Amino acid sequence: MSIREKLLDFKRRLSDRKMYSITILVIAAVAMWGMYQYKHAANLRQELDNQYNRAFYEMVGYVNNVQVLLMKSLITSTPNGTATTMQEAWRQANMAQTNLGQLPISQHVLANTSKFLTQVGDLAYSINHDNMSGQNLKEDQYELIEKLHGFAVSLDQSLNDLQNQITAGRIKWGELADKGTPVFQRTSQELPGKQFENLDKTFQDYPSLIYNGPFSDHLTEIEPKALTGENISQEEGKKSVIKFFGEDKVEAVNETGRNDETKIKTYSYEVTFKNTPQEQKASVDITQKGGHVFWMLYSRPTGKETIDIEKAKELGIKYLDERGYEGMVDTYYIKEDGTAIINYAYKQDDVIIYPDLIKVKIALDNGEVVGFESKGYLHAHRARDIPEPKITLEEAREMITSRMEILSSGLAIIPTDYKTELFTYEFKGKLNDRDFLVYINAETGNEERILMIIDTPNGILTM
Repeated sequence: MSIREKLLDFKRRLSDRKMYSITILVIAAVAMWGMYQYKHAANLRQELDNQYNRAFYEMVGYVNNVQVLLMKSLITSTPNGTATTMQEAWRQANMAQTNLGQLPISQHVLANTSKFLTQVGDLAYSINHDNMSGQNLKEDQYELIEKLHGFAVSLDQSLNDLQNQITAGRIKWGELADKGTPVFQRTSQELPGKQFENLDKTFQDYPSLIYNGPFSDHLTEIEPKALTGENISQEEGKKSVIKFFGEDKVEAVNETGRNDETKIKTYSYEVTFKNTPQEQKASVDITQKGGHVFWMLYSRPTGKETIDIEKAKELGIKYLDERGYEGMVDTYYIKEDGTAIINYAYKQDDVIIYPDLIKVKIALDNGEVVGFESKGYLHAHRARDIPEPKITLEEAREMITSRMEILSSGLAIIPTDYKTELFTYEFKGKLNDRDFLVYINAETGNEERILMIIDTPNGILTM
């Protein structure tokens, strides 16, 4: 049979309704199989992209921590303080390198960045070892850290730019896998001195170093010291809610639950206000012991800002005074969505007591308080027997590196990771155009903590 006859025969077969239906089913089945394969491939690609995004964003965080820790090491003036800082830098650098290795970039493109992170880790490990044996930072080590810090800042900025491009969808991981990116092709200058040996260690993840105040989230697993009064019922708790907001403002208070699982047990309520839209309600927790306000959040839209941050601080102090929280001073703040969250710490005898912390959220359209939290205050506040410092302010100042320009100083009590407190001198100063807080123990002269101050458009943060 000729080709022409075969085609005519096939056409006659298609004219048969049964054959036509079978053909349609076959075509549909092939199309569905193709769509399934396409969707499956797209899901796999999305899963890979998610893994790459996670590794990249974690690496960006680690690199940022590395540059902050390197800068802190230039401030510290004691072997123990330097050792602690460099140990963290060592771990952070290696965690950054671990995540770097998970990105879909060829090894030769990543080689210089990987080498830089290895150098930082190895230097930090070496200095940590020296400091643990009591040796101070040598001048050549100081210069080397300065140089590495400069590269870390440059890398950190480039990675943040790249992160913005990835987030905006201007760069795809497939493109990076094919072509690489100039960010990873930057080379660090050849380092003087001995060659650093690559260390094969096991590293652990560290938590974020960024806070909205130097001691805003200290440990609260201690017995509350400021809970006064008798246990109250949930019905009695409503009176505390009305007193807190003002009887002339409250329309109704409804019970929504209770929390009996934490150190500070609370009752929960929902509050509606007079002459206010029904959807604009406040949530508030009252302590079962004493009827203290534990936290409050008033959900309402904010309008155009008419209150500056200094006025907001004053309004916060007035708000606290009117509710019996006397002796509070503002410390740090952050702005978000037309509001300012301001940290207030207790001050006794010219000593700032950071554990006794209250956070107040103020709407910047009219100065109204729309948020409140007294967790730190209720856990820690009490009248303290503050001793006389065993070292003078001048002696404490001598413990700080001469490279730092000191701008102000004072006494402060700070919390520790061991549920205790330290009596310290707090020094604010500058090094290389960066702002720092340094805490020197007022009884022993030990360097206790160093924090970098970050002044952002939205507020003052510390790292």
